[in-house]
Amino acid sequence: MSIIVAITREGRTVIAADQQTSFGEGQRIPAENSTTPKILPVGDALVGGAGWGVYDHIMRHYLARREPPAFESEAGVFEFFLGLWKALHDDYTFVNDQAQSRETPFGDLDSTFLIASPGGIFKVSTDMDVCRFDRYFAIGSGADYALGALHALDQQRADLETMARGAVAAAMTFDTYCGGEVDIREVRCGVAGPGPV
Repeated sequence: MSIIVAITREGRTVIAADQQTSFGEGQRIPAENSTTPKILPVGDALVGGAGWGVYDHIMRHYLARREPPAFESEAGVFEFFLGLWKALHDDYTFVNDQAQSRETPFGDLDSTFLIASPGGIFKVSTDMDVCRFDRYFAIGSGADYALGALHALDQQRADLETMARGAVAAAMTFDTYCGGEVDIREVRCGVAGPGPV
């Protein structure tokens, strides 16, 4: 229950997310009481997750014990998530194995991830399919609204920050599960780690 968008153009990549804290299907926490950062720095990349909030804790714990991945290609992203999948079953035994679904032969992360890195923008689907995008993409409950805004703003050649802010704002306006403050960050190639725009 989030909105996360990423845009890349002319060597710059920006990622943005809402920071609303929500529990279940009906409890929204006012921003002055709690915010939930949804963008995690991972080496030179930024990773946003839409789905179960416990993944933030799992990712931080998992990454604290190893070198950060490069996230430079679909194969590299897939390799990282294969390792995470194994760790979910070996080290985080409270994770429910959902591989018995009749709808798909694959397991289900039950969360989606959007990665902004020097290698581009990558979406990791719940079944761990990895897809690279050349211009922009959005995930989360407000993704349809954000993608519409991204398409319109891209046609107008708006700057990356305007596109990111506009897409997140569209999702927060029309989707009940998106809200709070807007967090916008830029992947900084050749600089030690990503930072805010």
